[in-house]
Parts: sequence; C-alpha cells; structure tokens
Amino acid sequence: MVKPPSQPQNLFGQRLREARLRAGIAQDKLGVMIGLDEGCSSARMSRYENGVHEPPFAIAEQLAKVLGISACYLYCRDDKLAQIILEYSGKS
Repeated sequence: MVKPPSQPQNLFGQRLREARLRAGIAQDKLGVMIGLDEGCSSARMSRYENGVHEPPFAIAEQLAKVLGISACYLYCRDDKLAQIILEYSGKS
C-alpha cells in the first residue's frame, strides 16, 4: 500500500509545497536548484514542507526565486492576500 504524502504542519511548508507542485519541480531538483547537495536535497525539502524545520530567510528567498514567486507568499497567513501575491508574481 502506498502511503499518501503527509500534510504540511505549518503555513510555510504548505505554501512551499503548493508553489513547488504548481511549478512542477520535484523536491530533490528544487534543493539542487538552490545549491544543496544532491544527496540531501530531497530530505531537506521534505523537512521544510512537512514543518520539521523552517529555513533561514535567505534560503526562503532562494526558494522563492527559483519558484518565480515572492518570498512573502511563503509566509502570508491570509489566503486571499497570498493569492494576490501570486497574481502579482504572475504565478496564479
């Protein structure tokens, strides 16, 4: 039986996963794209998405740049405002 992916435990993780899936980028590839070692990139991205760890803001900015969004989106608590941020970024 295939285990379904766990739901993110925090807002940052939820927004990161949504943005990554919208961009069609695998976790390991996203990690490599921001400069992480290929051997640990998937695990690190998984920890960020699942809320086990939250990256320093500089890493969040790198993730946002690769995903073509504003880092503000990753931290925005208001869903309507988050959507506006995406639209402003051109990634709705």
